[in-house]
Amino acid sequence: MMRLLTSGMVMGFGSLAYAGQPENWQLNFQAAATPVMEDINAFHNLMLPIITAIVVLVFVLLAWVVIRYNRQSNPNPSRFSHNTTIEVIWTVVPILILVVISVPSLRLLYFQDRIPEADLTVKAIGYQWYWGYEYPDKDIAFDAIMLERDEAKKAGLPALLATDYAMVVPVNTNVKVLVTAQDVIHNWAMPAFGIKMDAVPGRLNETWFRAEKEGLYYGQCSELCGVRHAFMPIMVKVVSQDVYEQWAAAASEDIDQAKALLARLDADATPKLAANSK
Repeated sequence: MMRLLTSGMVMGFGSLAYAGQPENWQLNFQAAATPVMEDINAFHNLMLPIITAIVVLVFVLLAWVVIRYNRQSNPNPSRFSHNTTIEVIWTVVPILILVVISVPSLRLLYFQDRIPEADLTVKAIGYQWYWGYEYPDKDIAFDAIMLERDEAKKAGLPALLATDYAMVVPVNTNVKVLVTAQDVIHNWAMPAFGIKMDAVPGRLNETWFRAEKEGLYYGQCSELCGVRHAFMPIMVKVVSQDVYEQWAAAASEDIDQAKALLARLDADATPKLAANSK
């Protein structure tokens, strides 16, 4: 009975205008929702032409060698031990390529690891096989368990990705996430945020994000952790600062009441979103 009530309250999540989630036959990244993911996309766009050019060059050289220097085309091959010019080229060119790649790569790594002053701190705890969340400054704690397929369908949420409770954060806010685990190693991964952080028992890892667009975002545990590894998704709901404050006040008293509040606010916002889209 409680599970059905929970599913009913989650239905409010389905009214959000934007959802960051994987799509069938998707080849590219999910749309970036944070500055970190935007930089990852930019680095990917820089790297892809370089990688493609290298692959094409190597393939062309291999094909040329196979065709030009096979036994039939070249029955009497020349014999030499080295070629200084070629050796200088294949040493210097890769070094230059690595330098070009390393500068933006190191800049991105620094940006990912440099955690700015946090406006909000959330602790994510991995269990077999679900996630627990604690808001140390708000006296809020709850577990987020995957919805069964029929529950997710009733709620208008994606199967295998939706949870009964969402981690709720305000938009345009620096959120520090403390990641750990209770039993085995897990991994808290959110593709649209550019986050993938190991959850290790007895250790507290840190990461951060600043979501710049309201909506629902989905991730999954990305470290093999047992028989139900594929069934411990992550759901983050990004809301306005005002909605977050209302949710936090309610969640500190009763997490189910907070979820019901979000459902009502989403239902109230749906007509406005529909009107603005016309």
